Amino acid sequence: MDISQAFSHINWLSVIVAAASSFVVGGVWYGPLFGRAWMAECGFTEEVLAKRNMSIVFGGSLALALLASLNLAMFLGAERSLIYGATAGFFAGLGWVSMFLGILYLFEMRSLKLFSINAGYCTLSLTIMGAILGAW
Repeated sequence: MDISQAFSHINWLSVIVAAASSFVVGGVWYGPLFGRAWMAECGFTEEVLAKRNMSIVFGGSLALALLASLNLAMFLGAERSLIYGATAGFFAGLGWVSMFLGILYLFEMRSLKLFSINAGYCTLSLTIMGAILGAW
């Protein structure tokens, strides 16, 4: 399949919805579920986080989520389904993203707790993205 054929099978609305889902998952994951633990593991305080440029943080995050969603949609291809999409998203999150995070965290001497929080978000987010992309 060439690149133009790959793009012809993209449902752009599902790419946008899947990308937006990562914000919902992230808001819950890094908010009430693991927000305090994540902050502690990173050494952040409320004051430090308040100094961020939120336009850059959220704008950049949205752009990256759209690219990740588009990439996953192209990976799923034309013969997709909800189950295949969720499964592919799960294994992309666990098998690729989390494992490479693990490699980086070993070299950076980051904690297993921080790895678990971030890898868990990536895996759950990509699973949901895959389900959305596969279903549409």
